[in-house]
Amino acid sequence: MSETKQSFLSRGNLLLAAVVTLGIVLPGVARRLLGEAGYNGLGMLVFTLGYAGMVFIVWYGWLRPLDITGPSG
Repeated sequence: MSETKQSFLSRGNLLLAAVVTLGIVLPGVARRLLGEAGYNGLGMLVFTLGYAGMVFIVWYGWLRPLDITGPSG
């Protein structure tokens, strides 16, 4: 019997990991640099928008297409 085994390191999983990592790391670094430069409010805004953008992309690309329904009947 031949089973198709999907690797954890598939293209979709790697892309998801990259989006999540970059969605947290890049806004975090930008927030830190802006905070050190005296633009703390702008840094918080950049982090919030970057993190929210990453959450939206993950929802739109990976979670929204899932058909999550309960048992019928």
